[in-house]
Amino acid sequence: MLDVRRLRVLAEFASQGTVAATAQALHLTGPAVSQQLAVLEKEAGVRLLEKRGRTLHLTGAGQRLVDHAHVLLGNLAAAESDLTALRQGERGTVRIAAFASAARTIIPTLWPTPGTAPAPEAPTLFLAEHEPPAAETALARHQVHIAVTHSYSLLPRPLPAGCEHLALFDEPVLLALHTADATERHLSPGAPADLRRFSDAPWLLPGPETACHEMTQRACGAAGFVPRTAAVAGDFTVLTALVARRAGVALIPRMALPAPTPELSVHPLHVPVHRSIHALYRSGTGRHPDIRYVLDRLLPPPTTEPGPPGRPPARTA
Repeated sequence: MLDVRRLRVLAEFASQGTVAATAQALHLTGPAVSQQLAVLEKEAGVRLLEKRGRTLHLTGAGQRLVDHAHVLLGNLAAAESDLTALRQGERGTVRIAAFASAARTIIPTLWPTPGTAPAPEAPTLFLAEHEPPAAETALARHQVHIAVTHSYSLLPRPLPAGCEHLALFDEPVLLALHTADATERHLSPGAPADLRRFSDAPWLLPGPETACHEMTQRACGAAGFVPRTAAVAGDFTVLTALVARRAGVALIPRMALPAPTPELSVHPLHVPVHRSIHALYRSGTGRHPDIRYVLDRLLPPPTTEPGPPGRPPARTA
């Protein structure tokens, strides 16, 4: 009989990649993790791990057992969620990781309007700002319950092992330039912009550690040129401030745009690029009443009307 606790250790090892990281995630010692994996291997009767150089790796049998473990652990988490739902009046804390523009626009709406009392069923909330890779790591390490992440149509992200996701909405990526530049290029307000016409422009790029940086590189590459970089900044508000000073042009997701200003001209792309927003959670935990409460309120209300820059409208089925 396979021990569920040891299966959890194996699944965590598959996610973390090293014994040390697994020990940290599970609040165990390294020797304890190694011992649990060794006992599980004896229970399984096949080699689950092998050394390559100085590091441990899953064998084919080990990976297959990890796949089964994710299903089993997800079912256990779902059972625990159902039991929690049966306990009336018990509410805990939901910890959320979210990237900057989501943390600024979406997540604050989870708190009650000032002057109103929280709903009786509302959990306590905690927010940590993280870019998608760091948010996924925090989720894998059980540091948060929900990770709000994004992926670009030009740069898809795989779903992490042992996770489920809720698609929240898509938003367009827009070209931002100074109004005077738009006039000089005969680009009328709101008209689609052909990136090929901006191969000679100075470009303002997000930080190279972000998916937004790679998205800009790929969008420009698809248009047939390498952007000539005039500035690099990790904050979209810095890029839009530079656009307002006529320092260059930038590709910015709608949710990251500031309030409209006379200096800023914003345009959809002739060849559209969009950013998809997701809420990730560990398999089986979506039925936990506290987590379900938050997930339901992350979904924007259905609408076909254009939304403000801070929050795009929901997709209609």
